[in-house]
Amino acid sequence: MTRTTVTIVQQPPALLDLAESLRRAVVHIGDAARSGASLVVFPETWLTCYPAWVFGLAGWRDAEARHWHARLLEQSPVLDHEGGDEDDLAPVRAAAREHGVTVVLGLNERPTRTSGSLYNSLLVLGPDGRTLNLHRKVSPTHTERIVWGAGDGAGLRVVDTPAGRLGGLICWEHFNPLARHALHAQDEELHVALWPDMPESHTIAARSYALEGRCHVVSAGQFLTTDDLPADLRDAFRAGVGPDAPEQGVLFDGGSSIAGPDGTWIVPPVHGEALLITTTLDTGSRYGEALDLDVAGHYARPDIFRLSVDRRRRGTGVDFTE
Repeated sequence: MTRTTVTIVQQPPALLDLAESLRRAVVHIGDAARSGASLVVFPETWLTCYPAWVFGLAGWRDAEARHWHARLLEQSPVLDHEGGDEDDLAPVRAAAREHGVTVVLGLNERPTRTSGSLYNSLLVLGPDGRTLNLHRKVSPTHTERIVWGAGDGAGLRVVDTPAGRLGGLICWEHFNPLARHALHAQDEELHVALWPDMPESHTIAARSYALEGRCHVVSAGQFLTTDDLPADLRDAFRAGVGPDAPEQGVLFDGGSSIAGPDGTWIVPPVHGEALLITTTLDTGSRYGEALDLDVAGHYARPDIFRLSVDRRRRGTGVDFTE
């Protein structure tokens, strides 16, 4: 039996405020560690908000959309994986190191300080604060493509952590069968699934992934109310959430959960509360479930099906010769 304690941070971020979001992240990591967690998971783009406004501001040269894009760029972190002076995540790395925990953080990643583009990224930090993996969402969905560039296969990796062998995908990547299989083939024990919200379709995808991959699936969904929004963003954000978004009240109601390797709930979806969700898992339980199904092992047919994954990090495509 291999036991590991996991905390999901179902707490609101500080929208478009990187400094305050980093401060909150450090507090949540400390609280999770004191509850015994060895793995702390934050939702999709928790730094520094899910840009829901794009679903309502998709018109050509929309002045308000340009305004919020500039604000999001300004407040999105730049990463230096060697921990240099340009690394905006130094406080989070220090918290992971201080408490000896693995941290999974969803963020809007700005690749350089002056870049006009962003990636929807999933960052894994080890208990020494160093980067274990950076995954950029391969295919942003629908009008998300207005905000985020397309990622690459470099982050389709499962990494060893004290909590177990860990992989992750972002939101609707869980509907991409090839992305799923790329991770299944690396023997995930824990899969982190980052979401902005958790409607039924997302909970179905999470349970299906657990059943298919014979692994635990830790789903982190955001909790966000109208009171968490900057006043000047409220109308645009609500419009992007949809016609049923309340004028006052809950916009994203959490729904974080943990599914076991047999597809059943260990922690059923938790809706309507801002809280830390902590539980202890037996990651070794996946191996008994593999008796009848191991999709990348004895259930695979490599003589019929082949999958090739390009894990090179993509640059700008521009080469300068001096």
